[in-house]
Amino acid sequence: MKLTQLELFQDIQDVIENIKTETILEERKVALQPLTEFIQAKVSNGSKIRINFICTHNSRRSHLSQVWAQTMASYFNIDNVSCYSGGTEATALFPMVAETLENSGFEVKAISEGENPVYRIKYAANTHPIIGFSKELDDDFNPKSDFAAVMTCDSANEACPFVPGAQKRIPIMYEDPKVFDNTPQQAEKYKERSMQIATEMFYVFSQIESD
Repeated sequence: MKLTQLELFQDIQDVIENIKTETILEERKVALQPLTEFIQAKVSNGSKIRINFICTHNSRRSHLSQVWAQTMASYFNIDNVSCYSGGTEATALFPMVAETLENSGFEVKAISEGENPVYRIKYAANTHPIIGFSKELDDDFNPKSDFAAVMTCDSANEACPFVPGAQKRIPIMYEDPKVFDNTPQQAEKYKERSMQIATEMFYVFSQIESD
């Protein structure tokens, strides 16, 4: 394993060091392979790596994917990675997502209020925070070209057979923890989905070879 140059918050470091990639099913590894190949090609060419994680409402799975992918890129010292998220429509980052990330060691702070608050999400003391808020996939905040569009839910995958500006479109679908909202299992299921995403993003970035 590569040495970490950027010192992540200790709780996040502990979570990552306990990840077990052997839990990933072979069919999931097949689904993840195009993302690995996209990143590897960019690394080999010395190009900027832009990844936009897309789901319907940009409220749960796409945010978890964005945050964990950006964190894993830093953990494995993969430079020039910028992760984004978007939806087929804008709603709001669901509060349980923020709470789930906090429980994994991220510093999450709302820096604006309202129906669609903006969050500052940090995984290390000495790096730019991830800015989390709900937005449409083609929002000005997101890249316009030369990016991978990772479709994280079935409905967005079906609704967006073509993503303008995307160099590559990659379906990597996750089950929606929303079905457990307002149930006794809510926190457990959000953590479960977050850890699945963390494990798979760990696996993707662990495959990347760089000089």
